[in-house]
Amino acid sequence: MTTQVEPVADGSSLTLRIVQIVLFTFLAYLVIGMQLAVLPPFVHDDLGFGAVLAGLVISTQYVATLLSRGFAGRTSDTAGPKRSALIGLMACAASGALMMVAALLREWPTASVGVMLVARLALGMGESCVATGCIMWGIGRVGAEHTAKVISWNGIATYGALAVGAPLGVVLNGAAGFISIGAAGLLLMAIGLLLAWRRPAVRVEVGERMPMHHVFGRVAPYGMGLALGSVGFGVIATFITLYYAKQGWSGAALTLSVFGVCFVGVRLVLGWTIAHFGGYRTALVSLLVECAGLIVLACANHAGVAMLGAALSGIGFSLIFPALGVVAVERVSGSNRGAALAAYSVFIDVALGITGPLGGWIASGGRYGPMFVVAAGMSLAAALLTVSLFVVYGSRADS
Repeated sequence: MTTQVEPVADGSSLTLRIVQIVLFTFLAYLVIGMQLAVLPPFVHDDLGFGAVLAGLVISTQYVATLLSRGFAGRTSDTAGPKRSALIGLMACAASGALMMVAALLREWPTASVGVMLVARLALGMGESCVATGCIMWGIGRVGAEHTAKVISWNGIATYGALAVGAPLGVVLNGAAGFISIGAAGLLLMAIGLLLAWRRPAVRVEVGERMPMHHVFGRVAPYGMGLALGSVGFGVIATFITLYYAKQGWSGAALTLSVFGVCFVGVRLVLGWTIAHFGGYRTALVSLLVECAGLIVLACANHAGVAMLGAALSGIGFSLIFPALGVVAVERVSGSNRGAALAAYSVFIDVALGITGPLGGWIASGGRYGPMFVVAAGMSLAAALLTVSLFVVYGSRADS
């Protein structure tokens, strides 16, 4: 069943249609969050491997996500975003089933890790297909003029699911063992597939398909802005607990929660600013707020000041992806927007992938302040890049 964009009666009806689609993003990232919370201790403590292999099991998902972005985008453009989302949900279901096998192979640690790596590859592919497919599916349901709102709600679903999934994974693992993580993931994806199958598909845009490298070239300047603006999030997520420990402060977990609450709150309350003021202006203000927050973090002499810096960083980071994403996908025709969104998303994958080793190198010796200063400088560089992009491309479209 395929539908064109239906007329939207009011804001609540618009939001409901979007939520009906990004629900599948929420379910997929719930599986991701559950695995993320319990995989490292299972590999390290139960199977007896070192921290390096535990890290490899986690990072395998991100590699698969990066490598499958192009497939997800092209599938959305040519076969429809519903097809991409269904493929992603099936891949996440396969990951859950394989995790159950890995749990059953606990007595054979090498075999268990081997199956687990395949499961993580499937989950990474599922993540890219669900994320790209649901955004394009949502846009197809409500119209391209609501692109920013769809991206914003998809982000809320993503980070909300990760926040719920991590403690849920810990509870399940403690109550029923590691096999319950795979079983819960398989069950959630079965529910997701059943619901997604019943949702109407949207019309596939007819038009010339640009080569992927041409699409990548169109969105690369915006992706660079996204990458530079994402470093702050990466260093906070990776190093805030070590920073607090070095300073002798308590409350690192609460600071991460404050960051997340500010991130989600801004998307809920201020997501409309992208449509009202334009993507360039919203991104510029967001990047400057994030820069200020990172500077506060770098100069903090008290845990409360550091928490304020994290809050400002969360407020600033919240709208960077949708604000720059809106203007990025406008650089290509409707028949290539799934590929454009996928290419654009690659930049945050790469940025978060290099943040760990880069931040660790800068902070070697336990000096975390300079790391936050560097991240602030990258946010400022992204702001300057956004200004230049507005001058070159956006002075008419975004006015």
